[in-house]
Amino acid sequence: MSIPNNLKYTKSHEWVRLEDDGTATIGITQHAQELLGDMVFVETPDTGRKLQQGEECAVVESVKAAADVYAPIAGEVIGANPDLEAAPEKINQDAYAAWLFKLKPVNIADLNNLLDAVAYQKLLESEH
Repeated sequence: MSIPNNLKYTKSHEWVRLEDDGTATIGITQHAQELLGDMVFVETPDTGRKLQQGEECAVVESVKAAADVYAPIAGEVIGANPDLEAAPEKINQDAYAAWLFKLKPVNIADLNNLLDAVAYQKLLESEH
């Protein structure tokens, strides 16, 4: 499984990408979507909602189970992926392209609390 080096990861299998404009894009990892199976529904946080790092903020539902998604960093939600409402299976096709929501970070230093690709790979290996 390929783990992109340009992202940061959480122990609960979310990823975050800091964009050039200072916003952050959040999704779930390939590993998470493989565990869940075929996605059937995605509930994203409302635009304008202020999130704390680690706060439960979204739900992804598959044919197997529903899973909570946690904010990897604190910030204000500035938008959700409109494609996922009609086609949640896009997460299964490419978990790193099918982002869930974007936010304006409160503190970029929150990224320092997250895992890089190497540390995330070690986490996955320790779970097996």
